Amino acid sequence: MSDDSDAHTLPSSFEELNTLHGIHYEMPQALDAFYRRYARPQMRYAATILGSEEAARAVVRNLYTHLALNWSVILLEDGGPEAYAWRALKLRVETHARMTIVPSADGRSRTASTNDRTTAVYEAVRATLSDVRSQMADLESPIGLYTAIAALPERQFDVIILLFALGYSVKQVAEFMGIHEGTVRTHRRVARRSIAAKLGISLDDVEEME
Repeated sequence: MSDDSDAHTLPSSFEELNTLHGIHYEMPQALDAFYRRYARPQMRYAATILGSEEAARAVVRNLYTHLALNWSVILLEDGGPEAYAWRALKLRVETHARMTIVPSADGRSRTASTNDRTTAVYEAVRATLSDVRSQMADLESPIGLYTAIAALPERQFDVIILLFALGYSVKQVAEFMGIHEGTVRTHRRVARRSIAAKLGISLDDVEEME
């Protein structure tokens, strides 16, 4: 569900985030309103992808430091600050994943880039299995679904995570990503068809969910 629980803790305002950094900004009121609206879902997305709330908090704090220092320019970007912030968030999540060293099964160290979708895919698989349970009743395991979601193009993958793993509505996802609701529905439809094709099942009778 889209309930942002205390498990994903961030300061409630950008001014409080400032205090944590120990840096003073001449902060536009619009940026604080932007933070209050979008920081928590951005945090939930980052935590789902990275599998770490601590890492997600660091990524989001870094994101808003960047937004604060460049806010007047960002307001002029195509697609508005929402689209810019989503791209900037994605870049920081991917960079953090590439730079994080994690132990592999054989005990050797490796970067997390090869595994940065693991947690997100797991959550999406659980949600999607529930959504299309009747069509997938004959599947012995969710491995095929896991692989199909992991292989989705970036925008389709994000839409599936935000809709199914995190429980946001089409309208909310459109706001977070800075795209039109129709574009979200298109990404959802194409992603579901791609997943179904890879699994050899039909989703024709599955009602599209808002």
